[in-house]
Amino acid sequence: MMFSTMALGRILPRSFYERPTIEVARDLLGKVLVHGEAAGAIVETEAYLGGDDLAAHSARGITDRTRVIFGPPGHAYVYFIYGMYDCLNIVVEPKGQPGCVLIRALEPVAGVEIMRKRRPAAKKPEDLASGPGKLTLAMGITRAHNGVDLTRGPLVVRAPADMRRVEIDVTPRIGIRHCADWPLRFLVRGNRYVSARKQAGVG
Repeated sequence: MMFSTMALGRILPRSFYERPTIEVARDLLGKVLVHGEAAGAIVETEAYLGGDDLAAHSARGITDRTRVIFGPPGHAYVYFIYGMYDCLNIVVEPKGQPGCVLIRALEPVAGVEIMRKRRPAAKKPEDLASGPGKLTLAMGITRAHNGVDLTRGPLVVRAPADMRRVEIDVTPRIGIRHCADWPLRFLVRGNRYVSARKQAGVG
């Protein structure tokens, strides 16, 4: 399924995020991340759980870095990896219960020229936001957005005006050492903008 042109509907309310992490990770597929004039349909996510999920930053408990994860849902958790990239997560679950959804890939639907200027290394549209570090660059999202409220302001997630059914593939998460076999990566089946086409199961 491709989302190359689409009208936008309402901003997702806080209640959308105040649910179990896996449900939100699946339901975010097909929704649209908007920052200023740039927008992209979410085509790939990963769920990071509380409790025994040692791949989740929240497994270390509440620290200055992770405090936002334990706060109200619907806020951004942006962190720095590999000394190079910012990654956008969305805080989910009720306040006090840790849960995050990593936004792994977008299909650009607006502001493509802006994205190209921000990502000159991208040789084709499919490369603009096909990974968590690429999409933050393309969308102009940085650690300055850590903790911002995604239910209002310039950085939000919207439903498409005409929401179509999204077929979902499921795989283990990518690039982690702990709990690496857990099937918590979700992607829009057949979409060419995803970050990697690992063998998928049907979800």
